[in-house]
Amino acid sequence: MKTILSLLVAAAMTVACSKEPAITKDMLDGGTLFDPSIYKPDLYLVSKAKPAPTPEQARTPVIIACHGYSATTFEWDELRTWLGNRTDVYLSQVLLGGHGRSYADFKKSTWHDWQGAIMAEYDALVKAGYTNISLLGSSTSGPLVLDLVASGYFASRTVPRNLLLVDPIIIPSDKTLSLIGVVGPMLGYVAADQPAAEDKVFYHFRPQETLQQLQALLTIVRQALERGVTLPTACSLKVYKSKKDPSADPVSAVLIYQGVKTADGKPIAVELIDSELHVYTRLALREQVTANDKQNQLATFTDIVARVVR
Repeated sequence: MKTILSLLVAAAMTVACSKEPAITKDMLDGGTLFDPSIYKPDLYLVSKAKPAPTPEQARTPVIIACHGYSATTFEWDELRTWLGNRTDVYLSQVLLGGHGRSYADFKKSTWHDWQGAIMAEYDALVKAGYTNISLLGSSTSGPLVLDLVASGYFASRTVPRNLLLVDPIIIPSDKTLSLIGVVGPMLGYVAADQPAAEDKVFYHFRPQETLQQLQALLTIVRQALERGVTLPTACSLKVYKSKKDPSADPVSAVLIYQGVKTADGKPIAVELIDSELHVYTRLALREQVTANDKQNQLATFTDIVARVVR
């Protein structure tokens, strides 16, 4: 999720006559530029690429990578490129439900729809016989994954080996998201300040309905963390958190650290990253990328895979 509500209250005071955004065919919002995983799921999902694994393949670690609120599978393309032709780990890039097609589809989706795509790939892998599965979530996929744990989803399933969260959002950096229920219906939508190139892989317009869904999800997960969440046996959790994240307040990492414990009562791992980016592992299409940004990405990719294959 990007910083999209900085002027929310002011915008509500001067809302335009039309609540319909000026969508063009060059935007993901337009319904003509679809996420490539829709056309070629076998290139993105292990469950489609290898639906009947050999015993050796079934034992190979699988990472299910899940993107953020306004994003698509593009958010984890760089990890796939970095992995190259490695055969000791597989990568599934999940497109969240309601995403990657059009503004209209996004508008009518719920956070349960977003989460449903993660569950579908996880269940498909388990049914196929895969036994070593890890979940990697960025931004909004962080609370989506945490809710799976808190709700007991894994209680009767194969347990994930690792939960790896990059810049998970529990508390937004922009606190005006909490006002979306009041001013959202007046606005209709919020436009993102992003380069035109990003419009092809990130939603430019964010329907207020989906922002309300996001707020509802964050409230549910924050309350679960306050009650306390225990990881399944033999499951570990690590949070990678940008220190100066413009979208997800770094206190999000603190709340997860305080609210989640391993099955034997030990603390989870948190690594604070010297970065001013949100989802700092995604550098493609950014207007400015520093040497430090590249080093952060490399170090995190290396650590993620090391944890999964060990």
